[in-house]
Amino acid sequence: MTMLRHVVFFSARNREDVERLYEGLLLLTQIPHGRVEIGHNLALDPLSVPVDLVVYGEFADEAELARYKAHPTYTASIAIARPLREMRVVADFRAGLAGGA
Repeated sequence: MTMLRHVVFFSARNREDVERLYEGLLLLTQIPHGRVEIGHNLALDPLSVPVDLVVYGEFADEAELARYKAHPTYTASIAIARPLREMRVVADFRAGLAGGA
């Protein structure tokens, strides 16, 4: 079985909200399911769309990702993040598959 990777890109509605959005998303690292990291976009690629923050998670499978999303801390994090964000884009993929299936 291959690991499931979960990547979420966020932009803040207002520049002054980036750190508060980061703090809200940082709660996700407290959830005991999977492994999650939160980072500020370094914006090293000039052709990229404006992304302020990235959530990167690794999960054993879809069931573990579902447990992560069902956790009360996930709900608390989203309650903070949702009104502060402008854009949210999610990508999920299986790690280690040469064809990217």
